[in-house]
Amino acid sequence: MSESVKLPLVTTIPERCRVCYTCVRECPARAIRIVRSQAEVMPERCIGCGNCVRVCSQQAKQLLSSLDSVQLLLSGPEPVAVLVAPSYPAEFPDVAPGELVGMLRRLGFTGVHEVGFGADLVARAYTRLLAERPTGRFIATTCPAVTSYVERLHPELVPLLAPIVSPMVATARVLRRHGGAGQRTVFVGPCLAKKEEAIADQVKGEIDCVLTFAELRQLFAECHVAAERGDAEAEDFDPPHAGAGALFPITRGMLEAAGIPDDLLRAEVVAAAGRVEFRDALREFESGGLEARLLEVLCCTGCVMGPGMTTEAPLFARRSRVSRQVRTDLARRERAEYEAAMRAYDEVDLARGFAADDQRLPGPSPAELSALMARLGKLTPQDELNCGACGYDTCREHAVAIHEGLAESEMCLPYTIEELRRAVQELAVSHGKLANAQEALVHSEKLASMGQLAAGIAHEVNNPLGVVLMYTHMLLEETPASSPLRDDLATIVEQTDRAKRIVSGLLNFARQNEVVLRTVDVRELVERCLRAAAVPEEIEVRTEHRGEALAELDGDQISQVLINLITNACAAMAGGGRLRVTTEGLEDRVRFEVADSGIGIPAENRGRIFTPFFTTKPAGKGTGLGLAVTYGIVKMHRGEIRVESNADPMAGPTGTTFTVTLPARRPEGAEGAHVERVAGGPQPGSLLAGA
Repeated sequence: MSESVKLPLVTTIPERCRVCYTCVRECPARAIRIVRSQAEVMPERCIGCGNCVRVCSQQAKQLLSSLDSVQLLLSGPEPVAVLVAPSYPAEFPDVAPGELVGMLRRLGFTGVHEVGFGADLVARAYTRLLAERPTGRFIATTCPAVTSYVERLHPELVPLLAPIVSPMVATARVLRRHGGAGQRTVFVGPCLAKKEEAIADQVKGEIDCVLTFAELRQLFAECHVAAERGDAEAEDFDPPHAGAGALFPITRGMLEAAGIPDDLLRAEVVAAAGRVEFRDALREFESGGLEARLLEVLCCTGCVMGPGMTTEAPLFARRSRVSRQVRTDLARRERAEYEAAMRAYDEVDLARGFAADDQRLPGPSPAELSALMARLGKLTPQDELNCGACGYDTCREHAVAIHEGLAESEMCLPYTIEELRRAVQELAVSHGKLANAQEALVHSEKLASMGQLAAGIAHEVNNPLGVVLMYTHMLLEETPASSPLRDDLATIVEQTDRAKRIVSGLLNFARQNEVVLRTVDVRELVERCLRAAAVPEEIEVRTEHRGEALAELDGDQISQVLINLITNACAAMAGGGRLRVTTEGLEDRVRFEVADSGIGIPAENRGRIFTPFFTTKPAGKGTGLGLAVTYGIVKMHRGEIRVESNADPMAGPTGTTFTVTLPARRPEGAEGAHVERVAGGPQPGSLLAGA
């Protein structure tokens, strides 16, 4: 409307906004900006169509109220006339026109006039315009939301706007011509955009204030005026009275009132209404796709569907009420009186101008658009679902809106779902790491407690065992070879030695050794451990080495780890099998893998294998401390040990694989190589890791 100050016609109640993006979808002017997941209406772009108000199920949108301004006018010294839009029968179906007039006078209005008469004058002005300029092309300007849309978002079409005032302004000019120079005027109707039209530079001062029907009902309630109580006597509207111009609130009503045929063969006139139709019609009119001379467009599907209405009646019921009232009024009023009024006001100036108020935003370059689409995960045309969940018809429109600062990436439902899925996966990984850390901490605390207990027991038991062993040997030396006591003494020595080995294991378990790092060749370390473990001949041994050969480790402690694992693997393959030992030197860590084809570890035992004194070996064959010591050494190295095993032949080959991963600082100049050695008898091929 080219006014210097834009009214905040619609505002959002933040605590009610549920971020459903319905208002974004329904706004034809893209005047709603999403900031921190809140919908904000931009006054500089808002055209006052009120679509966002109608579709908001949470009542988070509220219209600008003019009640205080009207009450101030009514309490002032000047007379105030009210101009009633011809859509009033749709809003007040249970109130007779005369009763409505009486109620308005009860509020304090000195004159009550029909805007329908101004619509008659406007209709005649369109007929003359088309006749006087037979080659001209025009866009009807009866809908202020449409004119605002053209001025702000299609400024190149402004010269095609018909230079004719709306019925509201035409009626106001009639009243001033009628002798109401000192009279104030208030318009009442279904349209929110009228509030902004009233302050437009080209018609400023014609209308003092605008009320919607919803505000009028509120004013009636505050002033305790109601038709059912008989608060007001029925009166007729003040002259001049309306004719067919009262059909203006119905789609094509202006054409009917002007007598302009909507001839499909000649296609000189095109009528369009509604959020989608009016925009499409304007685009095609601009591109030359429409041959029409006159484009009659309404932002709503008729003024009877304006945002200032409160009735819940459907569209065609509202249209029917208006047309029925027009038929009734035309039948009861004198045609001669109407024609005399039309002649009397024939010279009223109905001209007005329009000015461009370009509010278009610069769009992204192709490169910027591609980057935005990629950020939303739209890398190919198949990724563009165009689901509309964001409020925009296509993914590209959404990306453009993001560039313009109107939208956020999180509005894209597929993008948000993918981000949530990724976040859930990351949380799952973090949860797994936390669970593992918690399990390791509990296990470490258990080992520490067991270690303290074991150390105390070992120190207390070791000395008496030494004494027993020494005196038993002395007795053996003094006992004749033929004495039956020698077997008993030999048994004492054997069992005492076994007890000392158990005590030695306890000491190894309890001892808190420090990690002494030295440069170690992990391949040679494996070979030494294999020799020390004395692998039985019936077991085939294969070794594989990948990556770096040198690493800084505590060789003695890692030897103990490997020997324990190799010994356990051999024990699991009593009848023979395959043992594979693999090393892998990476940039920042070294990995050892000991795999066997033995009987496997049952699932119910896998959580207990690192527990001190737990063993599945027969009595006298193991202490249950080997893997507990191994676990402690690995943790002292800040590494990790994991086991994979299958003990069910029905599920596949049985066997167990222990993997030890340790941090390793590489010596300068170390170079890696891949070496494979096979021990135990010539075999065709080799057993590679992962094969």
